Amino acid sequence: MAAARFRGSPRGARCPQLLLTLAILTLVCDACKEFILHVPSTIDAGKFIGRVDLKECFESANQIHSSDPDFRILEDGSIYTTSTILLSTEKRHFTILPSNIRNPEKKIVVILEHQMKVLKKRPPREKVLRRGKRRWAPIPCSMQENSLGPFPLFLQQVQSDTAQNYTIYYSIRGPGVDREPKNLFYVERDTGNLFCTRPVDREQYESFELVAFATTPDGYNPEFPLPLLIRIEDENDNFPIFTETTYIFAVAENCRVGSTVGQVHATDKDEPDTMHTRLKYSIIEQMPASPTLFSMHPRTGVITLSSSRLDRELIDKYHLKIKVQDMDGQPFGLKTTSTCVINIEDVNDNLPVFTRTAYVASVEENTANLEILRVSVTDKDLVNTANWRANYTILKGNENGNFKIVTDAKTNEGILCVVKPLNYEEQQQVVLQIGVVNEAPYSMDSTSKSAMSTASVTVNVRNQDEGPECTPPVQTVRIKENLPEGSQTSGYKAYDPETRSSSGIRYKKLNDPKGWVNIDENSGSLTIFRSLDREAETIRNGVYNITILASDRDGKTCTGTLGIILEDVNDNGPSIPNQTIIICKTTMSSAVITAVDPDGPNHGPPFEFRVENIPGSDVQKTWEITRINDTAARLYHKEDLPFGPYSVPIKVTDRLGQSKVSSVNVFLCDCVTENDCTLRIPRTGNGDVRLGKWAILAILLGIAMLFCILFTLVCGTSVLHKQSKIMLDDVTQQNLIVSNTEAPGDDKVCATNGFTYHGVGCSPQEVCGTVGSGVKSGGQETIEMMKGHQTLESCRGAGHHHTLDSCKGGRHHTLDSCRGGRVEVDNCRYIYSEWHNFTESRLGEKVQLCHQDAEHNPAQDYVLSYNYEGKGSVAGSVGCCSERQEDDGLEFLDHLEPKFRTLAETCIKR
Repeated sequence: MAAARFRGSPRGARCPQLLLTLAILTLVCDACKEFILHVPSTIDAGKFIGRVDLKECFESANQIHSSDPDFRILEDGSIYTTSTILLSTEKRHFTILPSNIRNPEKKIVVILEHQMKVLKKRPPREKVLRRGKRRWAPIPCSMQENSLGPFPLFLQQVQSDTAQNYTIYYSIRGPGVDREPKNLFYVERDTGNLFCTRPVDREQYESFELVAFATTPDGYNPEFPLPLLIRIEDENDNFPIFTETTYIFAVAENCRVGSTVGQVHATDKDEPDTMHTRLKYSIIEQMPASPTLFSMHPRTGVITLSSSRLDRELIDKYHLKIKVQDMDGQPFGLKTTSTCVINIEDVNDNLPVFTRTAYVASVEENTANLEILRVSVTDKDLVNTANWRANYTILKGNENGNFKIVTDAKTNEGILCVVKPLNYEEQQQVVLQIGVVNEAPYSMDSTSKSAMSTASVTVNVRNQDEGPECTPPVQTVRIKENLPEGSQTSGYKAYDPETRSSSGIRYKKLNDPKGWVNIDENSGSLTIFRSLDREAETIRNGVYNITILASDRDGKTCTGTLGIILEDVNDNGPSIPNQTIIICKTTMSSAVITAVDPDGPNHGPPFEFRVENIPGSDVQKTWEITRINDTAARLYHKEDLPFGPYSVPIKVTDRLGQSKVSSVNVFLCDCVTENDCTLRIPRTGNGDVRLGKWAILAILLGIAMLFCILFTLVCGTSVLHKQSKIMLDDVTQQNLIVSNTEAPGDDKVCATNGFTYHGVGCSPQEVCGTVGSGVKSGGQETIEMMKGHQTLESCRGAGHHHTLDSCKGGRHHTLDSCRGGRVEVDNCRYIYSEWHNFTESRLGEKVQLCHQDAEHNPAQDYVLSYNYEGKGSVAGSVGCCSERQEDDGLEFLDHLEPKFRTLAETCIKR
């Protein structure tokens, strides 16, 4: 019943359920809390033995500890030994616990195993069947760098599930097997166990990518090649190294706290982003040690100021011994030291100070550019820098600019000099206040008074025996011009600077340009020697300057200038400067006359102009003058006077009645502009004209060039006689052909080569120039010049008609000479024989070559022969030289210069 009661009790029914739940929780907890690490039998202190995942079991890894003090757990789960470990048995374990003991079930058990030997026997059949579900897939594998072995070190086993049906042989290839580093790994052919033969440095090889093969004895591959990645786990075996053995920085003194001095850097070859490369910087030692002025950021290595007590004048250099340590600065981390030198730069925090507050100096009067005193200062700043060099200045007492003070670049002293002479009679003592500052501005906050050191300098002026003093150096006196000779007036006065008197001083005239005055030796007064003329050429602005020398009994002198201001007198009448006037009768009927008066404005304009009467002359009847303004008038001719020169007397009177008669030469010309008439006016005058050496040289060079030109022409003519073929084909092109033959000639001139010249009353002997030499009586000759086409036509017509057509690019110019008159032209340019010899062969050859084109049609670029069609028409030519009014082209006759006026008027008449 008891057994039955037990089974029927509700509490008894719940016990199996509770036991099952506890078993499941225990299995789950065990899966999280147990790690097995394979380690060698002997482990040194500070060695990394493995890493566990703390995040799966603990909410925070900041507060954890190990139950065994021989092991230390870091935040990332890395396990390090704190002392040398000897595994006496094959296993050793310890527990990782949280600091919070309220949850004692959360713990991680770490088991350390030392594998004594590796089984090489094939596992039993039943074990193979137990691993029958294993797949041919990548298997994660890793090994510790610098492992101590024992070697060969077992890494893992490669197993193929096809081994259940086949006899499988395993092999591997890749880096560390058949490539460098060779023979580092190997696999057992029958078991698939992978081994490492020697230690590996992770800094040299971070990982190895191998390929595993599973083959049967007959070479069949039942599986694809299997990639195997062997990762080398890092060991803290590299010391952090500073980038420089000695760092040198500079910082200015009196910098604020927190100012950056510099930054140091270190590198670590171990695996990045691990505790092995987490560096921490620190300052070990400062020399001089007191006071502590610098601090270093542990992560960045930036050195900053921790105090504002830097003073270069006390200590100008500091040495720091710095350290960098990995493992985030833990005691077992690897460390390296270096040196940092910090130089303190100078700033202008010390003012220059005078060594004395008062100085005394002396100087003789009338001396300049003389050093009289040197002052010195003291400055604690760095020597020969802008913070030390002094700038001196004079603050008071130098209002007249007698002194200056400069700095001696070598000694930094102030040199006081006299640059302007002192006068003992005016000032016997001068008190100066001088100040000094540095070239660089003062860095400390202060007022202007405290930022400058000052001192006083008393300068005593010593008396000196001086000569007379010409003060002021330029004196003036007023004298009327034309004053009678022998008249006396005041003159120049010099003084003795000590007595302020003129007694005992003698005067002498040094310079009198015109010798108009004499000076009294004792008094300095002036006596008129010659009449003074204000209007003289050398007088400027009515002032006549003479130079006076004053001397005392000791022979000391001074020099002054006496300016004689000449007061104007109305002693000159107005005159007409331009006494030659041209009136172009055809365009103008009057001319403007201007008068000037050398006297002053009070005796000058307005002027009155009048034609002066000459006995026995009717000049007043033929000429009239009217006033334009105060100084000018207009001259007219009343009657229609013939061309020629005329002399017109004109009287000009100033405002006070002073007058002068000037004879004006008036030329009535038949001209358009005055320049045309000026060329016909004969040059008068008795001036002596002489040729200079450059003019003579220019004349000689001109003569030499003329001879060279003549020689060239002679040589060229002789060459033309000998070699006529070198002449140009179209000699007459773009040249004005002279045609002025006057004797009757034959009806035409025919050449043997078929070239025909048409002319009326022209003989061959009378043809000259490039085409002809004249126009026959009662005939008309036309010369047409076109590019590539020359034609000479002689037609009978009424009157003499000469036409020159130059048709180039649409331009048309016509010259009509006087009809019914005789035309005179230049002589022939070439004689007929020369022209005939040239054209007979040249033009004939051209006509023959250009007679027909490719289709046997007459060509258009040679001279055509025209048949005689009778006498010329009264209407004249109908060609390009037509007489039509709209094509005459005579508009240029309206714009000809005056010298062609007569010819133009004659040609216009029909």
